[in-house]
Amino acid sequence: MTEQEKMLAGKIYDPTDPLLAAQQHQAHRLSKRYNDTFDEDTEERAKIVAELLPNADKGIYLQGPIFFDYGIYTTIGDHFYGNANLTILDDCPVTIGSNVMFGPNVTLATPMHPLRYQDRNLKQRSDGSEYDDEYAKPITIESNCWLASNVVVIGGVTIGAGSVIGAGSVVTRNIPANSLAVGNPCRVIRTITADDDIHLKSNLF
Repeated sequence: MTEQEKMLAGKIYDPTDPLLAAQQHQAHRLSKRYNDTFDEDTEERAKIVAELLPNADKGIYLQGPIFFDYGIYTTIGDHFYGNANLTILDDCPVTIGSNVMFGPNVTLATPMHPLRYQDRNLKQRSDGSEYDDEYAKPITIESNCWLASNVVVIGGVTIGAGSVIGAGSVVTRNIPANSLAVGNPCRVIRTITADDDIHLKSNLF
């Protein structure tokens, strides 16, 4: 297997592999270019997004600043909204459905590091170059989800369709569809039902 194949399959891989390094550098450059634009630079932003996120659907909006580790390993459905300081470390595939909203400072982090420092610390090759053992797990955010401010999602997690993740949560396990979940670690509080219809809340109208 190539290092790219190992990475995408969730195996231990070498992040200093030349192909992976080149893909990362490209994504980092494009993220920086996007962050140097303004809201009104719609055409320039669209060009950057098309190159950075070739697997993104129509109608996505990224407030910026943004940071993607690769970009090409992230798939996004239509009508996605990402608020400020969005970070997606897509060392393994990240899949985001349609009509998904992210609040400010949301992080999706697929990379994982060994728990034992003996495995985690930098190692040295015979030529003097350094590397570390790293692996990643995929993340899936299904359609119609809202992740509020400062949510962190860890690799290996699927958040079911229609769920809401409360501000400041750290999601370390799967969340069933139509759940209201919050906390560190994130836990399901209850199921979202028809009783949550905003039109039933007369004080809002």
